[in-house]
Amino acid sequence: MTTRRTFLILAGAAAGVAGCRSPRRTATMAVPDVLIAETAGGLVVLDGSRARDLGTRAATSPDGAFVYAAGENTLTGPTATTALEPGWAPQVVSPDGTACALRRADALMVARGSDRRRYDVPATVQPDAFTCDNTGLFVLQWLAPENPDRYRVRLMDLTTGVLHPLLTRTKAPVPPGAEEEMRGEGRQAVLSGDREILYTLYTHQPGHLHTRDLIAGRGGGGVHAFVHVLHLEQRWAYCLDLPHPFGEGPAESHSVAVDSASGRLAVVDVASGSLAYARTESLTIERVDPVPVAAGPAALALAGNRAYVGAGTTVTVLDGSTTTRLTAPSPIRGLGLDRDANLLYLGGTDEIRWLDAVSGKPRNRTPVPGLTRLRHVVVHPGT
Repeated sequence: MTTRRTFLILAGAAAGVAGCRSPRRTATMAVPDVLIAETAGGLVVLDGSRARDLGTRAATSPDGAFVYAAGENTLTGPTATTALEPGWAPQVVSPDGTACALRRADALMVARGSDRRRYDVPATVQPDAFTCDNTGLFVLQWLAPENPDRYRVRLMDLTTGVLHPLLTRTKAPVPPGAEEEMRGEGRQAVLSGDREILYTLYTHQPGHLHTRDLIAGRGGGGVHAFVHVLHLEQRWAYCLDLPHPFGEGPAESHSVAVDSASGRLAVVDVASGSLAYARTESLTIERVDPVPVAAGPAALALAGNRAYVGAGTTVTVLDGSTTTRLTAPSPIRGLGLDRDANLLYLGGTDEIRWLDAVSGKPRNRTPVPGLTRLRHVVVHPGT
């Protein structure tokens, strides 16, 4: 996801980052699933006994199923490698893997196979997500270029290059003056199983006004955290407010997960010891359960009635009225479940481990030097 730091880097220089790297490691144990990991050197794809380093100029689709990586003069996508002018960095990949949005300081470009189209938009416009039909691109439009501290989510028509407001949840156009401005921190996004809805967690939003509040003429109530629900097919957006004390603590103490099979969305804040559940159909908070209070980054995975909360070296497993705790050998840096929720993957210091998701019995591990976060367990690779 595009962050304030990403914006500042792109606005200040025309691509000075390293390109794709040659593989520098081989996984010693065959990983049962395809994994995407963040490392100090960029993205790494783990597939069986192979580990491919993509470097810092790489991006994945929102669920990790498709990857694009830029070399010095090439762009490698899911099916082919084509020529690319120097200086472009992949930012966003479409859910179906057929399109990639790239950015450099002076322009934005959308690549579809060998086709390239350049848009001369200012550096204040950053790609965020494609529409399902790839005719539109949701973008972040930063409103204070010298000190970017807020932005609007808007829709770029890829035929005309014109920016438009989003639709409301009732599919009505947002009236002039009613577009909400984001000031969020710790942005994390998860994609629904049908690849049509993107759920993005925002924290630290004091004084924020939603579009529905602006339309109704209501004052701000000090919203500190919410999930921005973006429908990539119907092109509407809605903010699901999280109750106090979500958003009051550090951004890194929050994490979001979705389980489309059960129709549940969950957000955890380990700093306050709170786990909120919501229904994806009604977009209403169902309940808030207590979890152990912890410091440091949080991780969350969801499958049916089970929720896995990672913080420090502990994974707390909540399954109905049953709570169990699993201990990891190092601080947890991301959690993920396989397609059938049989395996639980844990990112750790220089490694990824996996264990039985029900019994907690360890299965195996593979080294990943410099790992900073397990980003994706790919449940439908390349489909």
